[in-house]
Amino acid sequence: MSHLEKRPEITADEAIRRLKEGNRKFLENDSYQGNFSKEIRHYAATAGQKPYAIVICCSDSRVIPEAAFQSDIGDLFVIRIAGNVIDNHQLGSIEYAADHLGSPLVVVLGHSKCGAVDAAMNHNPDGFIKYITDEISLAIGDEKDERRACCLNVKQSVRRIESSLEIQEIEDEVGLRVIGALYDIETGEVEFEI
Repeated sequence: MSHLEKRPEITADEAIRRLKEGNRKFLENDSYQGNFSKEIRHYAATAGQKPYAIVICCSDSRVIPEAAFQSDIGDLFVIRIAGNVIDNHQLGSIEYAADHLGSPLVVVLGHSKCGAVDAAMNHNPDGFIKYITDEISLAIGDEKDERRACCLNVKQSVRRIESSLEIQEIEDEVGLRVIGALYDIETGEVEFEI
């Protein structure tokens, strides 16, 4: 089946609108408003998933996309990795959600006070974390401003996703969009298309 036969049920612009509206609700409420009821769990289990957005975010425990966007079960396809860096594993997951599930939007969601970005800027870690911080160091160069470094890291991940030939094909055929965003862990506000 071609990508054209799997055209998303909503557009990328509508997906962005939903995320922005969800974040607005999140900022106005003191609690999580998403639907995780028994009925929706049953529906999702039997009807399958049709997430309207793919969110690649950091593993940081303070960043919870489902809450930040007030989403229900099945709304978001979330991929978590420290520093929201992209490698072949993440690309494979993105391609799956875009191609097979019809998600029209990919959001790389960075965040303020990112420990992985801080480690790349101010430390020289060893072990396996070095794979992550080396990627971030390439993205941020000599940047010393934490917020700008976080944004540069997000932009690098967006470029990495868009360099995938499979993603380019889906973008061209069905209008998939890839954007960057930044979550403020103190306020909860998400700045889109950074």
